[in-house]
Amino acid sequence: MTSVEVLPLIALVAMFVIATFFPINIGILGFIGAFGVGAFMLGYDDKEILAAFPSSIVLTIIGVTYFFGMAKKNGTIDLLVNACIRAVRGRVTVVPWVFFFCASVLTALGTFSPAAVALISPAAMSFAARTKMSPLVMGIMTINGAHAGAFSPISVSGVLVCDIVESSGLSISPWTLFFASYGINLLLSVLTVVGYATLARTRNLEFSATGSAVADEPVETGGVGSSPVRHTPTGGGTGLLTRPVQTDVLLDAAPTPVTRVQKLTLALIGIVLVLVLVFHLPISFIAIAAGAVLAFTDLSKQNEAIAGISWSTVLLVAGMVTYISVLQEIGTIDHLATMAITIGAPLLVAAVLCYVIGVTSAFASSTALLAAIIPMALPLLHTGALPIVGVVAALAISATVIDVSPFSTNGALVLANAQGIARPRFYRQLLVNAGIVVAIAPALCWLILVVVPTVL
Repeated sequence: MTSVEVLPLIALVAMFVIATFFPINIGILGFIGAFGVGAFMLGYDDKEILAAFPSSIVLTIIGVTYFFGMAKKNGTIDLLVNACIRAVRGRVTVVPWVFFFCASVLTALGTFSPAAVALISPAAMSFAARTKMSPLVMGIMTINGAHAGAFSPISVSGVLVCDIVESSGLSISPWTLFFASYGINLLLSVLTVVGYATLARTRNLEFSATGSAVADEPVETGGVGSSPVRHTPTGGGTGLLTRPVQTDVLLDAAPTPVTRVQKLTLALIGIVLVLVLVFHLPISFIAIAAGAVLAFTDLSKQNEAIAGISWSTVLLVAGMVTYISVLQEIGTIDHLATMAITIGAPLLVAAVLCYVIGVTSAFASSTALLAAIIPMALPLLHTGALPIVGVVAALAISATVIDVSPFSTNGALVLANAQGIARPRFYRQLLVNAGIVVAIAPALCWLILVVVPTVL
């Protein structure tokens, strides 16, 4: 590789390092890098540098976060979560799967994974404390659920991945990508429950959040219902996973009446789904229009709704996609892919890419990595040696499943909302679990999505 190809690649690595250790949006660095490389190495003007600016993806992010931000403010999201929990009244062990399902529905509808976890985790961790379930397992189930729906045809991540692949002249089924993601995360959740339950039995632990007796005095009230939450002292134990020891502890609060605005929001969600999935209209414009309708129900909060748009994600995706497009113009991406192909074992290359994106994602933005790593696999896919959707799905899932790490936004949200536990020890549990996931999940994705279709 020439210095013209190597220097921008070094800059890309530097961006991830800087964004990991400093609170700066990597999209800002992407725009700076795109200007530096485009203007001084390629002689491009600003229009040429921004030729690949992902306007459709940016508009999708704005529309989806605007609409669902309005739905959160008027209480519709909380209404849906509470309804799901009450639907399984009397079956506490089913509740973690309810939170898995709720989070997956939110992300499948277009909510960002961190936003879905932020919406669900307070209720999930409060319920775990109330029933003395493991906060570790409850948190993992919530995060896995958010990942399961994260690559639906109308989600930002799903649109991003499909656009990257299709822009190279390849085709990919959005629904196959979605079902692959859902299936792998569902499998990981089953393995999580079975694995930690088995470990708990071998260590003779209770199925409790603390592994010790529950304190007699109520400490605080749960965030979803009205019953007191009984905690052990903050410095108590850290049981991993056990049987539920309080199967009679459920939400006692009566359902709150559904307001007219909430009924309107539910109707708009249904309309958006029909227009996008049946009539194939762009989710970006439809979501913006639906959000505007809700804005008229409370014009005093219009500025709050606009401020609630995920501008940081807009900046991240736009900056990284723009920079990667400049790298493609230079030839860096194609050269790296060519070097990988010369290894002579496409399956091995796919496995390496899965682990690279999985390990790196523990410390960097998953969305940014998707924009950086997937283009490197495209020349390999053009050879026809590997299944396109399998490789893309394996890379996409490997980039997101590690978000159970406490270094990631999702993991940090679960840690922050945990109740009645020794927080430093719970942090170490999340860290150990993340290590297990990053060791197993990429290999599992590679085996099921790449190896099996290739062999068959």
